[in-house]
Amino acid sequence: MKIEDDVVGSVVNRLRRAEGQLGGVIRMLQDGRDCKDVITQLAAVSRALDKAGFAIIAAGLEQCISAGEEGKPDRAQMEKLFLSLA
Repeated sequence: MKIEDDVVGSVVNRLRRAEGQLGGVIRMLQDGRDCKDVITQLAAVSRALDKAGFAIIAAGLEQCISAGEEGKPDRAQMEKLFLSLA
């Protein structure tokens, strides 16, 4: 699948930010930080990954989903793709 360069750049930035946040969560756990703080940061990582996934889907939905009958997108595949991020 080919996604536009500006979208790829944006998604890569989101993923790098999430990567840094995840490293922070690991360090927090190793340092014995408060559970509430760890969970808050872990939720932030999860949201960042979701946003990256949604950006990819929005940018390349037609390419991600094979056409069904009459060239229309396969609704079941589309639903499965969205639910995989839920």
